[in-house]
Amino acid sequence: MSINGKTVNNAAAANLAVGRVAAAAAAILILLTCSIITYHASKKNINLVMDGKQIEAKTFASDVDGLLSEHNVRLGEKDRVYPGVSEKLEDNMTVTVRKAVPVTLQVADQRSQVITSAATVGEVLEENAITLNKLDIVNPAVDQPVEKGLEIQVDKITTSVIEEKVSIPNNIKREQDNSLVSGIVRIIREGRQGLAIKKWEIVLKNGKQTEKRLLASNIVQQPVDRVVRIGTLQTVSRGGNQIRFSKAFSMVSTAYTHTGRNTRTGIAPRVGVAAVDPSVIPLGSKLYVEGYGYCQAADVGAKVKGNRIDVFMDTRGQALQWGRRNVNVYLLN
Repeated sequence: MSINGKTVNNAAAANLAVGRVAAAAAAILILLTCSIITYHASKKNINLVMDGKQIEAKTFASDVDGLLSEHNVRLGEKDRVYPGVSEKLEDNMTVTVRKAVPVTLQVADQRSQVITSAATVGEVLEENAITLNKLDIVNPAVDQPVEKGLEIQVDKITTSVIEEKVSIPNNIKREQDNSLVSGIVRIIREGRQGLAIKKWEIVLKNGKQTEKRLLASNIVQQPVDRVVRIGTLQTVSRGGNQIRFSKAFSMVSTAYTHTGRNTRTGIAPRVGVAAVDPSVIPLGSKLYVEGYGYCQAADVGAKVKGNRIDVFMDTRGQALQWGRRNVNVYLLN
């Protein structure tokens, strides 16, 4: 069998063409496969959280900034994003965006409005350098989520301990004494008040006292009773006469003379008339004044107040001679 040289050359050329086509097809297949792999490798599923709302995002962006650009998210000065905008994206990553909102902050008596992107009340306080002690009251609670228009109240609570000196009243012990004239009181023992020290805890809310708690009370000095003796004797002997009376007074006595006016009771002034304080001795009362004698309470005087009595003398000389003296005055029965 003879083979033509031309035929052989044609067959070889055909085989070469077939090989080239196969090679090109294989290259295209490989390129397509790589593209598909690259496509799936660069596409990421991201959980995008915007102010608490979740969005299942699919993106080819390489970082957080690119993801936000794809979703037309523009960050303000106080807006927050976690993780940061330069962070590389990974499949199934969560990206959280918090937009800043206005919040009212009342700390004690200071009120202000702040713009914040904090997640909780506690973060707002920390962001504004507000420190809390263990007694401070925060409403709502520090773990409460922040939302637009939220009002946060912080009451500052402080306590202090003080000591207070308190007097303890003493009693008066009264003893009747038949050797003393009725109305006369003699002090046997002055007595004294006691003393206690009380310890208090003072609670202040925003600088104002709201509570006072007694912690301890100690008596450092016991009270001592005052002892007095009260006269009960209602008869005295003066000038050989027994004088019966209902009450006796220890008084300061002065004297006065004619003024040209009648007494308060309307009678003319005369020896045997005395001016008294009607709140002590009723006008019209019959009296016996030691050193002066019997008289009637019939007048008053501008300076005759309390345990004072002004007896009438017929002349100015007699009044000056009487002067000022301490006397016992007896209110007669």
